[in-house]
Amino acid sequence: MSHQDTESKKHGRLVWSIVFVALAMFGFGFALAPFYSLFCEITGLNGKVRTEAVEEVAYDVDASREITIEFITELNERMPLAFSVETPKMKIHPGQYYTVKFYGENLTDRPMLGRAIPSITPGTATAYLKKTECFCFSEQKFEPHQRREMPVRFVIEPGLPKDIKEMALSYTFFDISSSQKD
Repeated sequence: MSHQDTESKKHGRLVWSIVFVALAMFGFGFALAPFYSLFCEITGLNGKVRTEAVEEVAYDVDASREITIEFITELNERMPLAFSVETPKMKIHPGQYYTVKFYGENLTDRPMLGRAIPSITPGTATAYLKKTECFCFSEQKFEPHQRREMPVRFVIEPGLPKDIKEMALSYTFFDISSSQKD
């Protein structure tokens, strides 16, 4: 075997090694997003809130403890909706149920379908927030210029770590009308 054949085989192995590494990196990058979402949903990391109702359970209210919760409303840049909350900030007691009213108004002359994605900070508080009713559990249909009241009923479990004294619950509304067309 000549020196040139040996060099050719080395280059061939190097090329195949580089191609394999590139394909493995692409596959890892492609799989990372769904794994990260699943991990965040399971652990509550990064403030991802479950979007399913829980049954109302009686807790012992901790009246000695007060937590400030802020409600934040945001819109995707293409969402032609007026979106607000009746009470932007409130003081609550763990174990007590509260209802907060959110409002949405379609600013267009066409029907619109929207979806709200919740997020909570700090992320460690996510596991302690339980919602029995929320507009984020399903798509919201708005007729042209329709204004809707959208309640959220929630409780913060009394087991919330004592160092958490403030929380923020944020909803970002997205226009999903185009994704629902046949």
